[in-house]
Amino acid sequence: MNSDPTERPTAADAFVDDSGDDQVAPRAPSDPFHFDPELEALRDDARNRGQKSDAARAFWKELPVLIIVALVVAVIIKTFLVQAFFIPSASMRDTLLEGDRVMVNKLAFRFGEPGHGDVIVLDSPLEELSDGENFFGAIMRNIGESLGLSTPDTALIKRVIALEGDTIEIRANTVFINGIAIDEPYLTRSVRMPDFGPLQIPPGHVFIMGDNRNQSEDSRRFGPIPESSIIGRAFVRVWPPSRWGGI
Repeated sequence: MNSDPTERPTAADAFVDDSGDDQVAPRAPSDPFHFDPELEALRDDARNRGQKSDAARAFWKELPVLIIVALVVAVIIKTFLVQAFFIPSASMRDTLLEGDRVMVNKLAFRFGEPGHGDVIVLDSPLEELSDGENFFGAIMRNIGESLGLSTPDTALIKRVIALEGDTIEIRANTVFINGIAIDEPYLTRSVRMPDFGPLQIPPGHVFIMGDNRNQSEDSRRFGPIPESSIIGRAFVRVWPPSRWGGI
């Protein structure tokens, strides 16, 4: 210790106790480059929370746009490619049951022709297309149809039995095409069909019937339908899951 009473004590002298042992003082964090792990951890946590908050705000800002884009894409797919249809009646039992949903390929007959036995969706000749729908109603209808939540009231689903140029006749509860009785394995329940025909199918038309012949309004009532009224070919059941499979 400094013995001169006239000299001012130094910082080192201030930390010498009576026992004579030097006590090292903690270093003051006055150094701007001093690394404090706890402080850095707090800063990292604040940065992470800020980034998460920014990401959440960006997501909620973008969500309406994403929803609109998804709906537009769904409407485009429904209009030009594939559409889900809901089965509202028993006319196609037991191939299709009430409440089933099927996917319909709208390109099937743009690059090909209908064939015997095809299950098709068509615009009903018994219903007139509505022309009094407002813009908002059209949007909601298209969204519902795109998601498979609704089916156009003017749509029917039936099976193609005869093609253009064929002669169809029903007698003795059997269907004849060009004089030959056809095999119909999809008729899983007993049916009673009144005699019909013979009738030759005109060009550009097909003759359709439901698989549940006892409860089907089809070409036996309204005649052959033009191929231009066909929306597409049903190719798979997608709902309910227990009935998923090809048609």
